[in-house]
Amino acid sequence: MTGALLRRRALAEAVGTAALVAVVVGSGIQATELSRDVGVQLLANSLATVFGLGVLIALLGPVSGAHFNPVVTLATWFTGRRTDDEGLSGRDVAAYVPAQIAGAIAGAVLADAMFGKPLVHWSTHDRSAGHLLLGETVATAGLVLLIFGLARAGRDRLAPAAVASYIGAAYWFTSSTSFANPAVTIGRAFTDTFAGIAPGSVAPFTAAQAGGAVLGLTLVAAIFGRPAPAQPDTPTVHGESELAAPALP
Repeated sequence: MTGALLRRRALAEAVGTAALVAVVVGSGIQATELSRDVGVQLLANSLATVFGLGVLIALLGPVSGAHFNPVVTLATWFTGRRTDDEGLSGRDVAAYVPAQIAGAIAGAVLADAMFGKPLVHWSTHDRSAGHLLLGETVATAGLVLLIFGLARAGRDRLAPAAVASYIGAAYWFTSSTSFANPAVTIGRAFTDTFAGIAPGSVAPFTAAQAGGAVLGLTLVAAIFGRPAPAQPDTPTVHGESELAAPALP
């Protein structure tokens, strides 16, 4: 990947992650100002996240793959999943991950600024309980299974709707409300609002997310099998051999 192309992709990751966190944090602030019902607040927060994430994946997916998530980037690099006929290299990972983290922090600060909140106010929302970490493990495992399962099945085009829908559902069926993203977790520590997470809870959450990613990749391999090596002159779908994709009804 050329330097100019990598810079564009890293910028897309930074902007996309910033926008995602701004949606999550901003909608949480707006929800708490409009209603005192926690259920209504969570519903508003989750709906805004679904719509925002779907739009961002559709818009920036063709540029960077729309990871917005170090777990997805590292899993992509680890599995050798191919994008635009190029493997994701260590250099690419080294550009993507800091861009995602910086974007997440910027998104939280931007959301606070838009609502007149302190620009950097560490969250006091403790989320370190064991059942919440289990929820994060499950949420991240499901996300990884979905993303890489769609790729193995040759159905990447469904990702904007499928990933956004999954995150929206996971807001409700997981105890942690499905952060499933180390960069977003770090960014949300910078805001003491509805979507915040206390800095002391960040490390346990990211550890749970890493464990969930390993579990998700294990499930992908168990369900879809290992991808076949790409053959010369073999037509590909999103950089993967069509022969590697299982036939689905």
